[in-house]
Amino acid sequence: MAVAQAHTVCNLSVSVKQNSYLLPWVQHVRIAVPVSSCSAFPGAHSELQLIKESRNFRLGARNACNLSASCSHLQQQQQRRSRGEAMVARASEVAVETGTLSLGLDVKETGLDHSRVQLKVQVPSSVCKDCYEQVLREFSKQAKIPGFRSGKDVPESVLIDHVGADQIRSSAVEAVLKRTLPEAMSSVAGRSLKDSEHILTKFSDLVDDFVPEKSLSYELAVDVAPEVRWNPENGYKNLKVKVECEANEAEAARKAADAELQSRLKDLGSLQAISGRGMEMGDVAIIDVSATRLNEDGTAGDEIFSCKQKGFQLDTDGGGSFLPGFVEALVGIQIGETRTFDLTFPETWEQESLRGLQARFTVEGKELFTRQIPELSDELAPQLVANCTNIPEVKEVLLKKHAEQVERVKKQATRFAVANALTRVVDVEIPNSLLEEQGRQMYAAKLIELQASMKLPRDQLVALSSAEMVQNYLDAQRSRISDSVKQSLAVAEIYKQENLKISDEELDMEVNSAIEEFKRYDQEYDDARVREQARELLEGSKVLDWLTEHADITFVPKQLS
Repeated sequence: MAVAQAHTVCNLSVSVKQNSYLLPWVQHVRIAVPVSSCSAFPGAHSELQLIKESRNFRLGARNACNLSASCSHLQQQQQRRSRGEAMVARASEVAVETGTLSLGLDVKETGLDHSRVQLKVQVPSSVCKDCYEQVLREFSKQAKIPGFRSGKDVPESVLIDHVGADQIRSSAVEAVLKRTLPEAMSSVAGRSLKDSEHILTKFSDLVDDFVPEKSLSYELAVDVAPEVRWNPENGYKNLKVKVECEANEAEAARKAADAELQSRLKDLGSLQAISGRGMEMGDVAIIDVSATRLNEDGTAGDEIFSCKQKGFQLDTDGGGSFLPGFVEALVGIQIGETRTFDLTFPETWEQESLRGLQARFTVEGKELFTRQIPELSDELAPQLVANCTNIPEVKEVLLKKHAEQVERVKKQATRFAVANALTRVVDVEIPNSLLEEQGRQMYAAKLIELQASMKLPRDQLVALSSAEMVQNYLDAQRSRISDSVKQSLAVAEIYKQENLKISDEELDMEVNSAIEEFKRYDQEYDDARVREQARELLEGSKVLDWLTEHADITFVPKQLS
């Protein structure tokens, strides 16, 4: 729930692993055209995105049928006869099927901003004529014209009068585009970004200009793989990085171990229902919570879906994991009582969309308990930690666990700092298509984690997945998305420049792990895509290891917030 933040490092590996593989298939749950950081290590999510997306874009010309679908969408015009619609598609397909491989196109390339290229394509009259004649033949086969036998050639003037000149020209232009686009795109083969093509010339203008005996021109734009430059040259080879870590790692591990011991001991206690008084510190309350955004005039605005929950267990000993002032505002609340109060989410709040937001909370008390905590003794050791026979053993196991976690967080923080340092030495013009794709995937990852942690109702998930919500995220997080793409492109370039490799054994292990995860979550998956993304993850991780090894790293004590 949004009023509480998780502070356990142990959740980090689960979160990263889950998002890394479930993300690409989020589309099948209809996250149409679009919350989570691990508060124990705020950089974990960004590092995940860097690794996962390091080579996520693929180069090559787009399938011609996808482009033709875009053209078809532009050609919606008044049809002279409804029966002609079915024949248009078939006529243009036949014209493509019988086309030749070398068409003699004249393609002129012009560079645009943001790693985008404009192609001006001149189609020779011979191609236009051939497409037009084959379209006529196909219409002639399909048309049922009184006085002419089906499948026989029909005079052109009669056919045009029956089908309509606009229909025939539209079908011929579509055939020309389908036949010529693959060859036109060949000039950017190996550079173009998948699904980034866009025909600039209006389809209606092409139809108006089409004359079978004359050449036809059209323009399209496509994003290409941006050139990665380093400032200074080879600046990634000796990054200077400062990493915040615990000033006293041993003491930090000890405190964390003591806190977990107290938490486990508390879990062994019992809850006793109470009545006749309000909630006190140390109690456990069952509450229903909802919240709305506050408008500038102080009135309640839209509902905050991530704050809504029924039957939420509020442990008043939860420490600093709750929204500041939330627990204090409920002291004294009784069963059946409803309280309304306003709070502001701090700027350091885990869920970015709520940072600095003023909210009005409505809380109803449902149940109230006091906790009876047992006294710490050796008899409880096996219940506190399996296979332990006394409290010293329990403390030793927990201390070792948290010492490893402190070291793991330090390593993750180092990798995160190194990844951030890349954005300061890489210079690249980012194509808009990459920015949008990365932003949508980052938003989808947030929704996945939010759903996994809160089990949102379908209507709330749909609302958070709306085009408006996605666009709001893209606009608000553009700078962060840009940095993520820069890191991804930089990682891909370093992997190539330094000739890094991953073994078949490493790849097979990662693929098997991913497939097991999909099965565990009952998710559909594609074997080829899983293998591709497993390779991307490993390559990204290999680059981060290389950068960390060659970086000039200074560790400084973590600043208390």
